[in-house]
Amino acid sequence: MPDSSASLWRALDDRRRLFLISGPCVIESEALCLQIARKLKAACAKLGVTYIFKASFDKANRSSGKSFRGPGLSEGLATLARIRERVCVPVLTDVHTEQQAIAAAEVVDILQIPAFLCRQTDLIHAAVATGAIVNIKKGQFLAPQDMGNVVKKAAEAAPGGKAKILLTERGTTFGYQNLVADMRAMPILGGFGHPVVFDATHSVQLPGGAGDRSGGQREFAPVLARCAVVAGADGLFIETHPDPDQALSDGPNMVPLAEMPKLLAQLVRLRAALRG
Repeated sequence: MPDSSASLWRALDDRRRLFLISGPCVIESEALCLQIARKLKAACAKLGVTYIFKASFDKANRSSGKSFRGPGLSEGLATLARIRERVCVPVLTDVHTEQQAIAAAEVVDILQIPAFLCRQTDLIHAAVATGAIVNIKKGQFLAPQDMGNVVKKAAEAAPGGKAKILLTERGTTFGYQNLVADMRAMPILGGFGHPVVFDATHSVQLPGGAGDRSGGQREFAPVLARCAVVAGADGLFIETHPDPDQALSDGPNMVPLAEMPKLLAQLVRLRAALRG
């Protein structure tokens, strides 16, 4: 586990400072990752927001087998390591297997359990056992209350019995090809004693809504992000891209990179007003 993860966890678990997990959905190129990481780091520094860069080395659950998945484990982790070193930001990536969790924990600060895999006991145990911070995304098929069992699984494998986990709300299936975001999830997830994150961009996804890929309604992501801060989220997960319409994964629900500083400023002001 990277040495800085201990201080990062103290910052995230402090709850007094908003944090942001943000980056492209998938590693398209190192140059793109550097561009996004540098812009967001600068914007967050001005606002006093803790920033974590996010990108996936493999999108293993794409709608179509022909869709772009990413560079793969070895190349992807090498890219993330360079982003971490060159931009001096903590990094997060998804893992899908126990072996990936062990390998990624040597490079990144936060391992992420995808929503579809949030009940996979062996994967959760392996990720938490590395000692890394683990972000567990609530499955879109679960009620917020159901994450209590997931938290217990994490504690079973945690060194010293104290799991360093984040719990992320990312919307709930509502009929076919649609999701809804229930803001009651923020206090419910918060009741488990861990920092709560709201995924604003996946919550506006329309799963499979474009036939061989997912659609999305990116115009509502800022609306839900603001609502989540008011409802008590400690952090926001927002995927972004300089040109979402050209992104290789999840473009329809991404917030354009140029709009991120203004949105972040709004979120910081909202949180300050609530705590004032």
